[in-house]
Amino acid sequence: MSINQLILRSLKKNLKNYYLYVFALIFSVALYFAFVTLQFDPSMDEAKGSIKGAAAIKTASVLLIAIVSIFLIYANSIFIKRRSKEIGLFQLIGMTRIRIFRLISMENLIIYFGSLVMGTFIGFSISKLTTMILFKITAVDTVAKLNFSMEAFKQTLLVFSVIYLLIMMMNFLFIKKQSILSLFRVVSKTEGKVKKISILEVLIGVLGIVLIITGYYVSSLLFDGKFTSINKLFIAMVFILASVIIGTYFFYKGSVRFLANLIRKRKGGYLNINDVLSLSSIMFRMKSNALLLTIITTVSALAIGFLALSYIAYYSAEQTAKGISVGDFSLVNSEHAEMFTKKLEQSGIKFELDSTKVLQADVDMENIIGSELKELTATEELMPLAIVSDEEVAGVDVTESETLLTGYNDALRKLMGLKNSGEIIIHGKTEKITQNYIGLNKDTVVSTYFSNGGMPTAIVDKKTFSQLENDLDTKIQKESSSFISINLEKDEDLEEANQIFQAMTTSEEIGYYSYIQLANSQKQIMGLMMFIVGFLGLAFLITSGCILYFKQMGESEEEKPSYTILRKLGFTKKDLVRGIRGKQIFSFGIPLIVGLSHSYFAVQSGWFFFGTELWMPMIIVMLLYTGLYSIFGILSVQYYKKVINSAL
Repeated sequence: MSINQLILRSLKKNLKNYYLYVFALIFSVALYFAFVTLQFDPSMDEAKGSIKGAAAIKTASVLLIAIVSIFLIYANSIFIKRRSKEIGLFQLIGMTRIRIFRLISMENLIIYFGSLVMGTFIGFSISKLTTMILFKITAVDTVAKLNFSMEAFKQTLLVFSVIYLLIMMMNFLFIKKQSILSLFRVVSKTEGKVKKISILEVLIGVLGIVLIITGYYVSSLLFDGKFTSINKLFIAMVFILASVIIGTYFFYKGSVRFLANLIRKRKGGYLNINDVLSLSSIMFRMKSNALLLTIITTVSALAIGFLALSYIAYYSAEQTAKGISVGDFSLVNSEHAEMFTKKLEQSGIKFELDSTKVLQADVDMENIIGSELKELTATEELMPLAIVSDEEVAGVDVTESETLLTGYNDALRKLMGLKNSGEIIIHGKTEKITQNYIGLNKDTVVSTYFSNGGMPTAIVDKKTFSQLENDLDTKIQKESSSFISINLEKDEDLEEANQIFQAMTTSEEIGYYSYIQLANSQKQIMGLMMFIVGFLGLAFLITSGCILYFKQMGESEEEKPSYTILRKLGFTKKDLVRGIRGKQIFSFGIPLIVGLSHSYFAVQSGWFFFGTELWMPMIIVMLLYTGLYSIFGILSVQYYKKVINSAL
């Protein structure tokens, strides 16, 4: 048989067994080509100024290269080890190492660059769809076009050629280092099974669970005022990260096996076929894959966490914009407001105008701030707050000695930890007014121009307001003391009104806000982040799912003799498949559940910095990730079915 015939036979066999690797390779190329195309797409030129997409996409493409490179190199190491016996047989029949390397290199060349061509074609086909999705979620009104970028193709070819050379270098070193005898032992050495649980493993298992729970507990206290300085906060964050990652490694190293062993002992050694195929197998496999599973779990948690946080910010864009602008449009100059309303009237747009007088005063809030994190909540003893009269706010009526705070963001409330009641002191220029603080409302009554970037606004009685007005500290007053809010009667007029508003104002003018413009800007920034994180998360999801699938393929081949024995003992295919399903639930479910748990506590500890909504965005992201991840578990069951069918 000639070497060309060997190459063709080996190629046919590997395509049949490793079709998912070929799919993942094609997918990686398509994803990268489509992503890089965005950098050179002429239709992106109009969007670059508004969302600064080029730099962000270029950075993300580097991360995408790292993910794909690690996956391809790792997957190749699995395959070359699984083919060790085949390589050993080639040496036994007299083939030299160089000739074997040439055979494998030619086979990989055909698979690799065939996948590269196909992936590039698919990437080109979906590049317009990718651009349309980006423009849609970032609210950029630009037409996406289908263009084949030679620059993107050259960059893709260069990147994947370098990865191919690295893979070939690894294969050459592997073949060169191994003796004929060692080639027949590679799989058994790398997939060694442990027969007995030691005391050390039990301690490691318990410690892993304790470390994870401790990390979760500290994360729940992160912004509750328990850490009284920036340094302590930083140390707490490092501790959480280290505790959870090390705990995860120990969890896979000992906890899973320890817990599974407890279940076995409760059954008194009477295990049914499901227990043998699922529980027992996991006990002896999880430990050897502890590092790999720790990496997959940690990166999965990061991907889910970042995607959830970016979606929270995107999902909360309208609410965040309302908190900044309050009305559809807000201004601080009555002349500009009059000009704007005249243009609205000329365009036939109906509206309502409200004007609120706002003062600035230093307020001593030491008695009502629950948090001790002074470096974040206050740099001085006094806080400058916006002051309005209760007669200016509908539905609010306070007495002369009472003050109600209103308008806050979740991050500020979390950091300040305001109490429900207490005493505050409002400082005028010469006098101090002691007030009873009666609570905090979420409704925002003035724009962030007056509220100093999201600080609460103090609502006082009209007599107290008049007293402060006669004793103003002119040094801390805003240039304008009038907050003008304009709300349209019909939402469909917002776009036209916004065009009028933008034409008469510039980005340099402070205190002029358009609700729809703010919401669109937030969607552009966070939409781009969500798009990039989603792309990278999808790439990692596919690659990590494929790696776990490849590991299951190897395990199924190793366990094939066991299936033959079980079939001869009378167990049916249905019995074996039921046990295999249980095994896949453990193999794919444990990393998924642990990753989801990590991401939940990470998001829960700091989501309020990104938006106003938590549960809906987080649940949607987690369900989507779980659904896609589960596909690889289903594919693994299907592969096991083939092995079981061929076992007898």
